Amino acid sequence: MYLFLVTVADSDGLSWYSEAALCRVLSWTPPQLRHVRDELSEADLVAYRKPLYQVLCLSPIPVMVKCAETVRTGEAVAIGEILKGLAGGGAQ
Repeated sequence: MYLFLVTVADSDGLSWYSEAALCRVLSWTPPQLRHVRDELSEADLVAYRKPLYQVLCLSPIPVMVKCAETVRTGEAVAIGEILKGLAGGGAQ
């Protein structure tokens, strides 16, 4: 969803795709869409106020993300957590 919104957003990061249109394009149910939207919002990657999405700026500061340890243990990591780590909110 994040990559889709980045792709369709205008120069200010704004997108007016409705929930129905996003569900159709992403082949998701409304509950799935709301869950992902909530994760992206909590990670400060998107802002949402019906009917408007805004893709938020990522931090320009590089951050080391400890994804390799998670992958080795077989533990799943939400994409929102990975992106949040890249945006500066992850473990160092």
